[in-house]
Amino acid sequence: MKRFTKHMLPFLVSAAMLFSLTGCTTPPASEPLETVGVYFDTIISIKIWGGSQDILDHCKEMCSDYEQLFSRTIDTSDISRINAAHGQPVEVDDETIELIEKGLYYSQLSGGRFDITIAPLSELWDIKNNPGSIPDEAAIEEAVSHIDYRNVLVEGNTVTLKDPKAAIDLGGIAKGFIADKLKAWLKSEGIEHGQIDLGGNLLTIGSKTDGSDFHIGIQKPFAETNEAITTVDIHDQSVVSSGIYERYFKKDGKIYHHLLDPETGYPFDNHLLQVTIISDQSVDGDGLSTACFALGLEQGSQLVESLDGIRAIFVTDDYSLHYVN
Repeated sequence: MKRFTKHMLPFLVSAAMLFSLTGCTTPPASEPLETVGVYFDTIISIKIWGGSQDILDHCKEMCSDYEQLFSRTIDTSDISRINAAHGQPVEVDDETIELIEKGLYYSQLSGGRFDITIAPLSELWDIKNNPGSIPDEAAIEEAVSHIDYRNVLVEGNTVTLKDPKAAIDLGGIAKGFIADKLKAWLKSEGIEHGQIDLGGNLLTIGSKTDGSDFHIGIQKPFAETNEAITTVDIHDQSVVSSGIYERYFKKDGKIYHHLLDPETGYPFDNHLLQVTIISDQSVDGDGLSTACFALGLEQGSQLVESLDGIRAIFVTDDYSLHYVN
């Protein structure tokens, strides 16, 4: 999202769910170079200790290239071409295939609770721009009938939607994928210390220059920006959160948020406010944060426990924290 469900427009528009708490630790030995931009419909920030401005400029070029491949709202993107083909096969880039296959993996792992073909439903609700209108029940049922990740057929570099009315939305996983690609490139350029923040998807390279961990605050749901509900210390890892406060509207006292249930067609209502995933790969954190939110506290916790190297923090609607390793 966070589905693009994070679901949305080219990608997730995210609140600042994660942030460095630099005042709590020793300052680094040198000031970082930083670049900021707007990609994937959100603000991104990349910091590196060492290296050059040219390296950061190339990172922004990479972000632009990935946006042109993965955005659901750019007509010439691979994803838009697949969705517009109405069931005809479409040849796409190697990295588009890599990302789709990762999305299909998490769709299968979650039993379809996370589903990369959520686009018909997310387009219908359009939570970002919705002033408070609940879609017609018949329209919801129609959208739900076209959500099924098993209708995505990948053969080499060709993608075919077996349901002509299906549509792919990679917003629940794309930013994590891109963050991992940026990190791999930065490390190939000799960067040993860095921080990549793609609108709430936070990924670190190594440690701080003094050897200490990065100290990351987890946004408190519905609180003012940069108010943390808890913190985590990470070294060369990723932190990703998905929560109902990212985009929503209220009607008759009820919150309608952007994390949509592919079975019911309505926002999930499972007593969760947020799920945070700590992992080595940001793409895993991205997919799992949405998948675990969709599964709920009990089943989501079981999924985390079944996976190696994954930690999670679930926040229930009474603001209790549930830590799972």
